[in-house]
Amino acid sequence: MFDKVAIIGDFDLVFPLRALGFKIYSPENEEDARRILLSLESENIALCFLHERFFDSLAKERERLGKKFCPVIAGFSDYREVSDYLGKMMSKLAVKATGSDSLVKERKTV
Repeated sequence: MFDKVAIIGDFDLVFPLRALGFKIYSPENEEDARRILLSLESENIALCFLHERFFDSLAKERERLGKKFCPVIAGFSDYREVSDYLGKMMSKLAVKATGSDSLVKERKTV
């Protein structure tokens, strides 16, 4: 019976979801992600969320798994790319307005 949900993505992003009972996988590279994705067939996974970083590069594996009833593979993205883009945009605006980006620089914690 297919009764589990898996999430494949960056550790810092997916680890907290473990508390909700999801199976969490944090591949270090594309080959590791490929191995994990293919192993899901034997683990009774009903649904797998695959981070956008791996989604396109694992298209063949997703297609092969898509011919089976489970697991269903769905892609997801996160906020980090958008946050980085907004930070760069704000920095450029600050430089235009004040000549410096010191108002929007990230503070480094020690």
